[in-house]
Amino acid sequence: MEQLLAILASLAILALAVATAGHALLFKRDGRSVILWVGFIILLPLLGAGLYWLVAVNRIRRRASALRPQPAGHGDSVPGAPARPPDSLRLLAKLCDRVSPFPLSDGNTVTPLENGEVAFPAMLDAIKHAEHSVALATYIFDDDPLGRRFLEALAAAAGRGVAVRVLIDAVGQRYSRRRMVPILRSAGVRAAAFMPVRVPRDLASFNLRNHRKLLVIDGKTAFTGGMNIRVGHLTATPGVSPIRDLQCRVHGPVVAQLMRVFADDWNFTTAEELAGEAWFPNLAVADGIPARAIPDGPDEHFEALKLVLQGALAEARRSVAIVTPYFLPDAALISALNTTALRGVEVDILVPARNNLRLVQWASHAQYWQLLERGCRIWHSPPPFDHSKLMLVDDEWVLMGSTNWDPRSLRLNFELNVECYSPALGNTLRNWFERRRREAKPVTLDDLQSQPFAFRLRDSTARLLIPLL
Repeated sequence: MEQLLAILASLAILALAVATAGHALLFKRDGRSVILWVGFIILLPLLGAGLYWLVAVNRIRRRASALRPQPAGHGDSVPGAPARPPDSLRLLAKLCDRVSPFPLSDGNTVTPLENGEVAFPAMLDAIKHAEHSVALATYIFDDDPLGRRFLEALAAAAGRGVAVRVLIDAVGQRYSRRRMVPILRSAGVRAAAFMPVRVPRDLASFNLRNHRKLLVIDGKTAFTGGMNIRVGHLTATPGVSPIRDLQCRVHGPVVAQLMRVFADDWNFTTAEELAGEAWFPNLAVADGIPARAIPDGPDEHFEALKLVLQGALAEARRSVAIVTPYFLPDAALISALNTTALRGVEVDILVPARNNLRLVQWASHAQYWQLLERGCRIWHSPPPFDHSKLMLVDDEWVLMGSTNWDPRSLRLNFELNVECYSPALGNTLRNWFERRRREAKPVTLDDLQSQPFAFRLRDSTARLLIPLL
């Protein structure tokens, strides 16, 4: 009997392993990911199959789409005069029309705010003067001196009758030594954690993180970009590894689009609907630039940003400037970058010389040669660590927000970006980019080939893990 049970158990494990490997072959998109998972399942059939079904099955789109409600009139009810993009970027705007739920709207002002020394005082002052509502979404809200300043400002706003809602990612809040959601609640602030992970029930949704950074005041002023609420984004803070970053302050119809994204996330998390004049006031259209919010995530907006990046590269005629802290493009993006450079467009990519995630740095280095040999230029910016996310095309089209050039941002995270069509804003950010590039060191093929063999082997091995990073 024991021998029969052992045979049946072995057959069951074999059947599970075969079925799991077959699922990986049929449904995993990245070939390297397939090889890694199938190899793991063959070596450790029970453990490999179990981990695959827990964390690797792409139930992202089905699960998130099923959980996330579709508000009536989503995108249609957002105000704003339709905008006409420049003729040279008309096809790019048409692409974005189809991947974003929002229209390109005229009459916006977008002001870049460099580093926490500029951005955080502006955000705190806006909270201080809020009259009706404050909506704050962040990946990390740290319990540090800066976080406590935001806590006090939010609590004071709630105390004077302002409707305050704070959404913190459930995994991101673990970066803080004390979780801020209960602290905010005890201070009288309505706060919630986005998609809590309860093991083992929610282990499959562990990677579905809300990486958006957004503050909306009275439905009229918004701040968005890459900055978390933590003291590290103050570059002059002693005893802390400083982080450089880029935020933007937004006025105009696009604020209603940003607020709609927050309202959807809040409704998804708490089932509370945010509506009415406090959150969505009538916004007068003034002189300004065409802009639009582009949400991205493992739901109805799956891979929207990847399509936008590819479309922007295809439409570039003179120059492309990219700033990202994590640069792990897949084969399709590498081909798009190379094709752009081979057409004679200047393609400059600015990444940190020393990354805060070593495995990402090694994997990124292993891909450089594919870009450098086709004419793309890569620059290493010196410390402090640069967390900025920016893309410029022909100094006329601007993309700013929370998305990194890596699989996690482009496939797993909920992200938020703003596209703008403005030569004036493009020139401002081009000057900012050129200041950063003058500080940076160009990376050459000779640099890569002169590295010790052990380093090159390490980097190439790390590259195999890109689908899992």
